Amino acid sequence: MRSLACLGAVSGSVVSLVVCACNPGPTASAAPPSMGAAVTAAASGSGGPPASDPSSTEGTAGVDAAQVEFPSGALTLGGFLFRPPGAGPFPAIVFNHGSEAQPSEGRDQARFYVPHGFVLFVPHRRGQGVSKAAGVDITTVFHAGQPDAPDLVDALVAQADDVMAAVAYVAALPYVDRQRIATVGCSFGGIEALLAAERGTGLVAAVDFAGAAIMWNRSPPLRARLALAARSAKVPVFFLQAENDFNTMPSRVLSEEMRQAGKPARMHIFPPNGVTPMQGHGFCRAGRAPAWGDEVLEFLADAMAPVSRAP
Repeated sequence: MRSLACLGAVSGSVVSLVVCACNPGPTASAAPPSMGAAVTAAASGSGGPPASDPSSTEGTAGVDAAQVEFPSGALTLGGFLFRPPGAGPFPAIVFNHGSEAQPSEGRDQARFYVPHGFVLFVPHRRGQGVSKAAGVDITTVFHAGQPDAPDLVDALVAQADDVMAAVAYVAALPYVDRQRIATVGCSFGGIEALLAAERGTGLVAAVDFAGAAIMWNRSPPLRARLALAARSAKVPVFFLQAENDFNTMPSRVLSEEMRQAGKPARMHIFPPNGVTPMQGHGFCRAGRAPAWGDEVLEFLADAMAPVSRAP
């Protein structure tokens, strides 16, 4: 397994960048048995009971989803939980949906992550999907053609509260290893992944697929806010996009912001996905064998590598 501390390459149209923070991390022990396999080191602390938890340990195996509720401050939000069979503890992914008013359950993501040993939680943020009644749908501003509205940036930052609440919910599940939780997001969800990395609590890594690709040129306030998040990130971030996305500058600029700040980051611009910008923007779709799969699994395995614990 390659380490985040020493990997970096540029090859043709495929750009890959990894930088490392100056502060040493905890002493690493043996790597996981395979990329993305369940990491079964004991979780520390119970974290208290979750807001709701399916009683069956097998009912959500594979791509069977359990719909659950969880608190985000005074709000009650909904989401979909997928898990591998067995008792765990398993590493976990909190997946952040995009700007769609009715996000999916995330089965395509589950088809990838669950067979690799991850619990997958797909929270629906306030105002969207099964959490529609919990707040204003911020995507109405975006779809009304006002991506530069300051209120949109403020609302995206507020939705990061929901992501962090989802991380806390997952960490409290008895079959999740709370020391091995990462967040992944696409488009608006990629923005949320980076904002969550800025906060860092309960996370070991973030993966940002095409965050702000559509809005980058039209929203100086958002560019400035994401640059701040990148410089302030507390966990490693992997920025991924297809070459034919609407704009690949978010990945290039934000990974460079992290590099300049001495923060661990990786960036890869993949070959085109389909032929249109929208097809390129949908590069984050998963299924069983996505083009980005091996690299994301490697990144997560590096970030989730077992650490030595005091007896």
